[in-house]
Amino acid sequence: MKAITSQYALKEHIQLLQETGSHEEQLYKMLELYMDLYPVKNAYLFRYSPLGFLGEGIILLNSTGLVHIGEIRDDIRSLSIIFSSIRERKAKYCSGIEFLKATSSKYIFYSNVNSMSVVPISFGSAVIGYICTTEFETKASIDEKMLTSFTLFGKLAGQILEKTDSTEDSKLLSKRELEVMKRISWGESTKEMANSMEISELTVKQYVKTAIKKLGAHNRSHAVVELIRRGIIS
Repeated sequence: MKAITSQYALKEHIQLLQETGSHEEQLYKMLELYMDLYPVKNAYLFRYSPLGFLGEGIILLNSTGLVHIGEIRDDIRSLSIIFSSIRERKAKYCSGIEFLKATSSKYIFYSNVNSMSVVPISFGSAVIGYICTTEFETKASIDEKMLTSFTLFGKLAGQILEKTDSTEDSKLLSKRELEVMKRISWGESTKEMANSMEISELTVKQYVKTAIKKLGAHNRSHAVVELIRRGIIS
């Protein structure tokens, strides 16, 4: 069984993701690293938006390779283990009857699957995605120490992903416009943004208005979806 990596070693491993080329390759390498470090046999990667509590599939990595899972879309409020993991920003694990109660049939592809872990990918107070695992190595023990390491992995990965800029597209918006749109994707209100950015609510609204116009979007929700689609925000 793979050993749990120390905090220092984990940071060193994840820092290597910064050297990866494209955004898509970075996501693949993140899952590859996760599977190398931990006693897991698969990894479903989802992006998360608090607008509608939407979890949207991106890719699945397992022993047979890479699979795109864009057809999986969930209101995570109906999946208690994912919802609690995102709400608390902590990795969670369940098995047996609790697994059946906490998940959907979309995550069950084999009859012997009876457990699941969820690792939130977070940046500050915002969760931008999560990793689900439904198959583990034989005799793997998903205890509190392992879950703590999972949680740290998600936080460090989130920091790296948020630092990644999509070069040409990110220049479409000003630094402030992009910051406002990121905060909207995290679920912050106009008042919360104004307070944390130390600007007026009127200025926040102006940034939103110009960002929506530049993206050719209909409203702020459409603008966030467009930014996620282009890979500018996660």
